[in-house]
Parts: sequence; C-alpha cells; structure tokens
Amino acid sequence: MATAAKRKPRKRAAPKPKATPEELLEFHREMLLIRRFEEKAGQLYGMGLIQGFCHLYIGQEAVVVGMQAAADTDVDTVVTSYRDHGHMLACGMDPKGVMAELTGRGTGYSHGKGGSMHMFSREKNFFGGHGIVAAQVPIGTGLGFAHKYKEDGGVCMTYYGDGAANQGQVYESFNMAALWKLPVCYVLENNRYGMGTSVARAASTQELYARGEAFGIPGERVDGMDVAAVRAAAEKALKHVRSGKGPYILGMLTYRYRGHSMSDPAKYRTREEVSKVRAEQDPIDRIAQTLLDNEYATEEELKAVDAEIKAIITEAAEFAQQSPEPDPSELYTDVLVDA
Repeated sequence: MATAAKRKPRKRAAPKPKATPEELLEFHREMLLIRRFEEKAGQLYGMGLIQGFCHLYIGQEAVVVGMQAAADTDVDTVVTSYRDHGHMLACGMDPKGVMAELTGRGTGYSHGKGGSMHMFSREKNFFGGHGIVAAQVPIGTGLGFAHKYKEDGGVCMTYYGDGAANQGQVYESFNMAALWKLPVCYVLENNRYGMGTSVARAASTQELYARGEAFGIPGERVDGMDVAAVRAAAEKALKHVRSGKGPYILGMLTYRYRGHSMSDPAKYRTREEVSKVRAEQDPIDRIAQTLLDNEYATEEELKAVDAEIKAIITEAAEFAQQSPEPDPSELYTDVLVDA
C-alpha cells in the first residue's frame, strides 16, 4: 500500500472580526491618535513645557474610542476625570487646541486657564475633565437630568475610575439616577490601580460595576482592551438607557502603562507586569494584528497611518509652543454667565 503524501498544514483562518474593515481601520486610527498625542504630551512635560498635573491615558484608548463609536455625537454628552486627553480627542476636539491648553497658551480650549485637568468644549458636547476624584459623577448625573428635562434623546456618558468607585457621591448619584430613570451611562474605567493602590487592596469586591445592583442599576464587565467588545457593550447599554429604562454601568477592565500622573514612578507594580499586559493585551497592537490577519491592511499601510498621525501631533506641539500665553485680562473672563 502506497504511503499517503505528506500534507502541508492548513493555514488557520483568522477569527472573524466584530466590525467591518472600515470600522476597524477607523478604530485603529483613533486609538493611535490618542497614543501618539499622549506620548508627545509626556515629552513636553519632561521638557518643562507642561506645568502642574498631567495624567496620561496610554493603554486605555480602546475604552473611549469604542464608546464614542456607539454614541450619537449630535446629542450625547461626555464628562470624565482628570485623565481626560483621550476623551477630548475621541470627541473630535482639535489636537492643536488640546495641546495648547496643556501648555497654558491662550489658544487652548480654556484659554490657558484650565490646563490638563480642566478643559471643555460645548461644541463637541465635552463637559470637562475634573480634578477632584469622583466630582464628575454627580455632574454627569446632572447632565442626564438635563437630557431628560429637555427631551432631546441624549445620554450622558459619565466616566470614572476604580479609585472614584469608593467615593460616597458616586452612590448618591446612582440613587438619584435610578430613582428618576435618568439617561446616564456610567463608564467605570478600572485600570487596576487607584493612584498607587491595587484594587484588590482597596475594594471588598473586584466587580465594581456590580455595586449598582443595590440601586437596581444593571451592568456588566467588559474587556476594555478590546475596542470592538467595548463598542458592542456600549451599543447595548446606550440602547437600554435611551429607551427610558434608566442608567446602566459598564465595568471596563483596562490598564494604564504609565504612572498615575507624570510625577508617579509607579514602584507599586513590577516592570514585568506592565510588559506582560503590553505584550498580550495592547488594544492598538490587537487591532493592528486583526487588520493584518484578515488582510484588511498591510504593514506598509499601517506604517503610513502612523506617520500621518505623528505629523498631526508634531504640528499640534509646534502650534502650542508658538502660541502666546494668555493676556492677564483673561483672569476676569469666564467667571460669570448671565442666564
């Protein structure tokens, strides 16, 4: 009996993505814009061009990009904490204006008075980063009340972190939102460390999103390092909230690569831990690999996108450095609104 010819191993088919090629390419581009912006911000901080606090979003890009992909950007509002640059860019704010604000220039979104933690854009429905831990949660709940009062069909996506999850005002907000069925989607960005303390040491339960159950608020855990999974969860949550059923909590499991702020050496975790997450779960690398495996893009095309993004960020940094500092008269503006 003749021996059978040795067969070549069959190439395993790439897993079917949960998004179209065009959507995946846009996700990749948006996340890369945030990553390169934050890297440049870190450089400018090291050069002394950014003063005060500066909290980088590197590693968490999939959360806000996936959420915005499911949002109705015409009416939905966004409010977040002091780790806010990524949210601004995902909302469509101009990198030039954001970078100018970081460097305290008059051309910045808050005319150089807000810095990293306090800038806003009514045009893009972005109601700010906020420097007090969890302060944005009652503000976001108030924005949800405004949406319901005006009957505009909007939802407020209210972002907060695992550290903020232990603040009492969060639960006062939950009670009010559930009682009045306010259109608020609470997005818990659990990056595993509240400032320098592991969640395991600070929280009696690791499923922080489930704390809403006491108020009758449904929620779910989401892989915050997978932009397509975030988008799918966001679509479900926003549909629930927009239908008048009240708030929803999305518990995004994510990870920040840098310290809590630029002054944090992050000695509370090992380099091996960070390297392992970057190697196995990086949201940008994962989507780039999906694009390559499914032949939606080539290495050369992805490198070209990266080069284009870097040029945008370089231009933003140059614009910021060449912009004038705010006039002293700005001290007396934006302190009173006649309503």
